[in-house]
Amino acid sequence: MKKIRTGIYGGSFNPIHNGHLAIARQMTTLTNIDEVWLMVSPQNPLKRSDDLLDDNLRLAMCRKAVENINDVRVSDYEFHLPRPSYMWHTLHSLSNDYPNREFVLLIGADNWTVFDHWYKAKEIIDNYNIYIYPRRGCSINPATLPSTVHIVDTGLYDVSSTQIRKMVKQGESPDTLIPECISKEVNLYYR
Repeated sequence: MKKIRTGIYGGSFNPIHNGHLAIARQMTTLTNIDEVWLMVSPQNPLKRSDDLLDDNLRLAMCRKAVENINDVRVSDYEFHLPRPSYMWHTLHSLSNDYPNREFVLLIGADNWTVFDHWYKAKEIIDNYNIYIYPRRGCSINPATLPSTVHIVDTGLYDVSSTQIRKMVKQGESPDTLIPECISKEVNLYYR
């Protein structure tokens, strides 16, 4: 039986924005991935957490943002794993819990440049395919990549959650950068 190829797109999604959604959709269009799961992370070991909105608020905004998008789901799976969240633990646990799925890790080129700092990076590379999407200022030579790592030209979506939080704090509207359905929440929660 053919396994369902599922892209795991992890992040704090603090908040989710149009770039996240565009990349997720591009991954199902440009690759052999059947479905993308936005894996909302409760705590990224490589990021400060002092400006991180409550886990359940971020999760709710993500779910609202993908309501009408086929092939993109939101998962709170990492909420139930030990913290901090390490992608190796997530992928390994998912593989055990969902044997009918083949998981593929989706990361930005900026994450690939520091991937050797990830917990059990070699094990991830050895056991899972990794699809890399472009990020400004991060060029990767495809000839240097392991056989399980692939660059996907999703296009460059030059928007960040940090930029959106900053705009809201400065009284600027981030509405062109976020899904309309969560505009009210973003403008309220990140003030």
